[in-house]
Amino acid sequence: MAKGMEPLKKILVVDDDPELRQLLSTYLNKHGYNTTMAANAVDLEAQIMRFSPDLVVLDRMMPGREGMAACRALREQGEDVPVILLTAKDEAVDRIMGLESGADDYLGKPFDPRELLARIEAVLRRKAGPSALKPQGPYHFGPFVFDADARQLSREGELIKLTGGEIDLLGVLIHHAGKPLSRERLLMLTRDDVGDRTDRTIDIAVSRLRRLIEDDLKSPRWVQTVWGVGYRFVP
Repeated sequence: MAKGMEPLKKILVVDDDPELRQLLSTYLNKHGYNTTMAANAVDLEAQIMRFSPDLVVLDRMMPGREGMAACRALREQGEDVPVILLTAKDEAVDRIMGLESGADDYLGKPFDPRELLARIEAVLRRKAGPSALKPQGPYHFGPFVFDADARQLSREGELIKLTGGEIDLLGVLIHHAGKPLSRERLLMLTRDDVGDRTDRTIDIAVSRLRRLIEDDLKSPRWVQTVWGVGYRFVP
């Protein structure tokens, strides 16, 4: 990639129809996307962690694991990657169910690839707004101010010394405020290409962060544990 050029947006196409998968992959690649394919949603969470797509095109009816259920599971885990559901059904009730499962859009088969492309671009534009990759400007919570651009946290004007990993973790938690994030998801979002990091790494970072920002470690106010899932920042 030439210097100064932005990396291609990555699209994960999940559909059990090999011809449709290849058609969509070829079409999207032709229009400037980096596309990868999967035949089912059985290990969708692992596919997302491995490929880190900007958007998922997900078929609703597939053997092994139904697309709507897979989408709902992603949202319950705190995964907010945009999802467009594809389905042979295009009735209003099915569209409503798809959106209620956490999908960002819903497209009935058969469809023109140009319409899917338009919907992908529309969803990505929405995601590129104020809720994009990092908080916009300084973020205030209680007596604290977190500046993502400067990578600083202060309390009533006094800087708090944080490690790079703790800054990354706090930034991710604040960006996903209110959403429970699994340890695996936090590892993926804060990764720095260090191969020996584990779930325990996140627990240790959370513990250190809490000692710096929480008044009561037994009952955290800002970074709360979601049992069976991971952690959540509560604004």
